Amino acid sequence: MPADTALEAWERRGWLSALLCPAAGLFAAAAALRRTAYRNGWLRSLSAGAPVVVVGNISVGGTGKTPIAGWLAQSLAKAGRSPAIVSRGYGGRRHRTPVMVTPQSDPGEVGDEPVMLAKQAECPVWVCVDRAGAARRAVAGGAEIVLSDDGLQHYRMARDLEICVVDGDRGLGNGRLLPAGPLREPRARLEVVDEVLVQGANSGFPGLEFELRIDRALRLDGAEQRRLTEFAGRRVLALAGIGAPRRFHAALRACGIDVEPVRVPDHGRVSLGPLLKRGLPVIMTAKDAVKYPDHVGKDLWWTPAEVLMPESSRERIMRRILDLM
Repeated sequence: MPADTALEAWERRGWLSALLCPAAGLFAAAAALRRTAYRNGWLRSLSAGAPVVVVGNISVGGTGKTPIAGWLAQSLAKAGRSPAIVSRGYGGRRHRTPVMVTPQSDPGEVGDEPVMLAKQAECPVWVCVDRAGAARRAVAGGAEIVLSDDGLQHYRMARDLEICVVDGDRGLGNGRLLPAGPLREPRARLEVVDEVLVQGANSGFPGLEFELRIDRALRLDGAEQRRLTEFAGRRVLALAGIGAPRRFHAALRACGIDVEPVRVPDHGRVSLGPLLKRGLPVIMTAKDAVKYPDHVGKDLWWTPAEVLMPESSRERIMRRILDLM
């Protein structure tokens, strides 16, 4: 089932969700046992040797956590600090020893989001299935503070601050745990994280609100930049291999663009040849753009996303992080 279809199904408590409730109960029991094991010291969390901030979520599907991790890294660098980012590297190989990611790394090897972060965050990025090991390697390489892109449930990695990111439009779906709903952990988990960030203004979901704004498109070969409004009135193919593509489509439509979605799974890729034969512009997300580095001189565009947050919220988060140091 495609990611967007599954997310739509998990927004309601239909017959399929009810049928999967026993499996969700087993998932909940296993997750609770694991949390208890780390909380009571039966399993040991590993320290990185420097402060660790986890930017994660308790639901599947895109919430905006990766852009927030990159934004925090940029903010810390501007403050004169030396951050690093660690990631599981979804969509890449299962690296069991830490691998450093560069802007030229193959997304098929290390994952698309780490390559995107390496291009945009301008700080060291490490991937490993063991995020704790990646965090230690980052600190050994000179990082003063480690940001974990995802990993809220990776309790093997000791952490000093937890930030949970929620999509305000979707909220927590039907409120049920996997596979009956979208939740990795119960809603009560939000009560013990340090900060909850909510993507979307006026959603009503409790937390600090932010927006991801896309208002320009860069040609994939870097030769040109346009305002998205310049595509108004035109039909474009919207390529979004992300967890929740509806937000991307809505942002394009808000610029007056006639959007034709291209179906692609989260972290997936498609053959661009058939799309280019349509003779229509192809606009994709930043996460998708890193997967097509060899396509130049064509009507291919990607959209950088900008984190917008009230200054009071930004100062509050940065103060909490800098206080760790």
